[in-house]
Amino acid sequence: MTRLIFLGPPGAGKGTQAQTLAKKLNIPHISTGDILRQAMKEQTPLGIKAQSYVDGGELVPDQLVQEMVQERLEQPDIKSGWILDGFPRKVTQAVFLQELLEKMHQHGERVVNLDAPDEVVVARLLGRGRKDDTEEVIRRRLEVYRAETAPLIDYYHDRQKLLTINGNQSQEEVTADLQKIIAS
Repeated sequence: MTRLIFLGPPGAGKGTQAQTLAKKLNIPHISTGDILRQAMKEQTPLGIKAQSYVDGGELVPDQLVQEMVQERLEQPDIKSGWILDGFPRKVTQAVFLQELLEKMHQHGERVVNLDAPDEVVVARLLGRGRKDDTEEVIRRRLEVYRAETAPLIDYYHDRQKLLTINGNQSQEEVTADLQKIIAS
């Protein structure tokens, strides 16, 4: 039973690695971004609520994201395992997730921290060539990520759930490292 939580700065390759691994293990890749977009597209009650924040240019509140994650983790396809990507982002969300998993009698989740130096991440994101990806914006996103997520890394480290993988290598090497960790 594989239950993984992926952490890592924007541009570290979390989404790509999570998708690759999920396909290989035949388990769902649960991305909070995808859940949000899907809920808004389908105009679910939570999606309609989220849309009002997005339309107003605001971040979707934690409570709403947590409800969406809970709804997703209650789907039958997660019985064989899952990979969570983009959640939790803060310690409060990690506590929520831990309580939720305990209620659902799901244990043994592990946390993969895909780490890469800022310079590498900046170069990768600039290389994608998105309009909103200026170096200044990317560095700001990294600052926010490091400030919000550093306590989360400590939180999982203290609970002996944290596995760190060097994201500053080829996609194939990262995939190989991930598979080694999961097999152990």
